[in-house]
Amino acid sequence: MEHLAEELWAMRLGLKLLQERAKTGSFWWPYISNLPETYSVPIFFPGEDIKNLQYAPVLYQVNKRCRFLLEFEKEVKQALENLKPGDHPFGGQDVDSSSLGWAMSAVSSRAFLLHGKELPDGNHANIPMMLPLIDMCNHSFIPNAEIVQGKNTGNTEMLVKVVAGTQIKQYEPLVLNYGCLNNDLFLLDYGFVIPSNPYDSIELKYDGALLDAASLAAGISSPNFSAPAPWQHHILSQLNLDQEGPLHKVSLGGPELVDGRLLAALRVLLADDVETVEKHELCALKSLSVEAPLGISNEVAALRTVIALCVIALGHFPTKIMEDESLLKQKVPDSTELAIQFRIQKKSVIVDVMRYVTRRVKLLLSKESVSTQG
Repeated sequence: MEHLAEELWAMRLGLKLLQERAKTGSFWWPYISNLPETYSVPIFFPGEDIKNLQYAPVLYQVNKRCRFLLEFEKEVKQALENLKPGDHPFGGQDVDSSSLGWAMSAVSSRAFLLHGKELPDGNHANIPMMLPLIDMCNHSFIPNAEIVQGKNTGNTEMLVKVVAGTQIKQYEPLVLNYGCLNNDLFLLDYGFVIPSNPYDSIELKYDGALLDAASLAAGISSPNFSAPAPWQHHILSQLNLDQEGPLHKVSLGGPELVDGRLLAALRVLLADDVETVEKHELCALKSLSVEAPLGISNEVAALRTVIALCVIALGHFPTKIMEDESLLKQKVPDSTELAIQFRIQKKSVIVDVMRYVTRRVKLLLSKESVSTQG
């Protein structure tokens, strides 16, 4: 429902954009005429390059957005079908999935969520707005400026301005932080990919059978992810990992590196001693910075399972990073290049997690060895 709401507000503003584009003498024409004629978002990729993304969650979102546009096109055509020429909101121009896709892409890549009217509870409703000139600022996780919203002195008109956050040299571009987003959203909404994005991650389905297979591959005997004990199942329910649904998704990468819910589940399900587990708060079991709360052997088993999950996740990509990098050296269409860059970054996330966790396991084993010798 949340994604549908986002698509609907994007289309609402997009329809207004199409209406102004069709209007003779529109006040906004100088701005609209300078908008890109095409966008590099995946809904405009050729079918082969959509497949080239090689990542199921984004493939799902691309297909979902394409279906939404086709269904919305039918609704718009039905609404316009019997209108008189003078009542046509788009000046008689045809509104199809292509023009709707252009409008939705313009909005998703350029609109900003700003505070609207104040709600009864004192908060403000966020509403999307197109901000000419301001939307020319590119993205950076280390911005030199920010958008500030307020009101003009003496009246209630909204005032939106870009304020420098640091000394900006002549000819230095103004950059804003679009948000701490993963590459899925940067690609879907903006049409670009951030190399070494610290917020990028991969999504996995939490599945007992998959975790059993990963644990066995890691050399752990008798894993019981598919059949947890009642006390373990109780903790899984606290982690929202005891049933099907959106909350059944976990991730690798990003600031956490290992999803806290996944880490807690691994630690708990690989533990035999309920008393030891119950000594720890759930927040400690979810934290990678809390080293081996249930003992070194438990931690090593949990982290080795994570490594095995990474290997399985990498195996779902039909090409290797070296093969992708070789393809990029050839002359390929822009959409193909973007798809390859995206999947390279996803694989790099997995590799980075594997390297970190492997180092962590080696350090734990060295500590265990020193302890044993002592």
